[in-house]
Amino acid sequence: MADKFYLTTAIAYPNGKPHIGHAYEAIAADAIARFQRMMGREVKLVTGTDEHGLKMAQTARNAGRDTLEFATEMASYFRGMCDKLDVSYDTFARTTEPQHHAASKALWEAMAASGDLYLDRYEGWYSVRDEAFYDASELSEGEGGVKLSPQGTPVEWTVEESWFFRLSKYRDFLIELNETPGFLEPESRRNEVLAFLKGNDLRDLSVSRTSFDWGVPVPGSPGHVMYVWVDALCAYLTGIGFPEREGQFDQLWPADLHLIGKDIVRFHAVYWPAFLKSAGLPIPKKVFGHGFLLHRGEKMSKSLGNVVDPLELADRFGVDSLRYFLLREVSFGQDGGFSAEAIVTRCNAELANSFGNLAQRVLSFIAKNLDGHLPAIHGHDPADNELFMAVGELVGQRFPAAMEDLALHQALEGWMQAVFACNAYVDVQAPWALRKTDPERMETVLATLFICIAQLAVAVLPVMPERAARLLDAMGVPPEVRSYKAIGSHWYSPLAESGFRVAPPVGVFPRLEPPADDA
Repeated sequence: MADKFYLTTAIAYPNGKPHIGHAYEAIAADAIARFQRMMGREVKLVTGTDEHGLKMAQTARNAGRDTLEFATEMASYFRGMCDKLDVSYDTFARTTEPQHHAASKALWEAMAASGDLYLDRYEGWYSVRDEAFYDASELSEGEGGVKLSPQGTPVEWTVEESWFFRLSKYRDFLIELNETPGFLEPESRRNEVLAFLKGNDLRDLSVSRTSFDWGVPVPGSPGHVMYVWVDALCAYLTGIGFPEREGQFDQLWPADLHLIGKDIVRFHAVYWPAFLKSAGLPIPKKVFGHGFLLHRGEKMSKSLGNVVDPLELADRFGVDSLRYFLLREVSFGQDGGFSAEAIVTRCNAELANSFGNLAQRVLSFIAKNLDGHLPAIHGHDPADNELFMAVGELVGQRFPAAMEDLALHQALEGWMQAVFACNAYVDVQAPWALRKTDPERMETVLATLFICIAQLAVAVLPVMPERAARLLDAMGVPPEVRSYKAIGSHWYSPLAESGFRVAPPVGVFPRLEPPADDA
């Protein structure tokens, strides 16, 4: 039976259309999911939309819309983004669906059964934009004396009856959990959470609201709806069939990975584990808080007018080029910048000029000089074996190891080193010269390159699934060897003996041109 691997993106809040930050997270999650599938694991990728809360109700009301109708429309944009960007999700969970309401109520009742919920009066600072409560010690002062959350969002003093969760009861457990190597990464996020846990008397958490009704009703407590983060986090359970315990849920929970933005780490590394512990459910194995994407060095916001539509970028530069750029450009876990010029520069240098040109040169040469027949191997010399060893180590060993460690940028750095090694080899071996002086050696060189190019394309399939697959199809590489375990297998000779012929190739990675009006 195949190993299971369950990962999730954050459940996006759809009070506006998706931006490039949502796309970045979805692309990264998809690359991880595709990689794990290629490693032979049975993968479940869940994404979706978190549609309750005061902010959602206010946005719909301001637009003169029915809230559920508005939520349904906005959710369609997030699903459409995933489809456009080739994100291979298995479940798109919506928190307004009946199954999710049932799951949220089951989680609530399990926490109540543990004696961890009690009714009291809430007085404190609340950010509508963050849907989060903050202690006075965490606030700063903005223009005009407005109090701001650690995220820079306005907070308001809120007073209402509320159900509380005994978060303080779990402080020692949460410290121990977050000190456990591998649970919360990268290290900077772990340090932030531990500083919060150790530097504060952890207060009990208000987990219901009575000032609005757009949410999951609290069981047995008329007028109360669940705090949106109780409901939203439960979507990770909904996506695999909870509250039903048999089948998917028992097989997949606890999650192997929650992939989230760094601004919501506290909800996933503090609140969520405490809720689960209270409910008697296992704790996820890993939470990874990635960084922000900065547009020309600035954090994007609607007020600044610099929010970037990922679908426009995909249309301009191609889906796979955008996917490659985002995962290659940004050190995963840290903030990173992007611009149209940066996308064009990197994709042209690495995809068009380096890898694309390598494949184009070799396949064109075979099509023209060998009538498309795959070249025979007449015995490898040390230079061939050296290239095989270099490519095998970089894409067959280092690439998977880096992907397992969620060092996506390092995986692609190693991949590019292998591309450079192939280009250096072809320049030194010069098959165009060997055609006249040593045709047999020419064939061996071309066969060596063909094998290495196929290995490079297989390795990068999780990042560029459409372009890499198109290249492998043109090369006749059979589907059963498109995995990391088979990357060094002896598939070439059977393919050559089958009579397969390479057609004159069409460039898989054309050069990109920046739009003339790009600012």
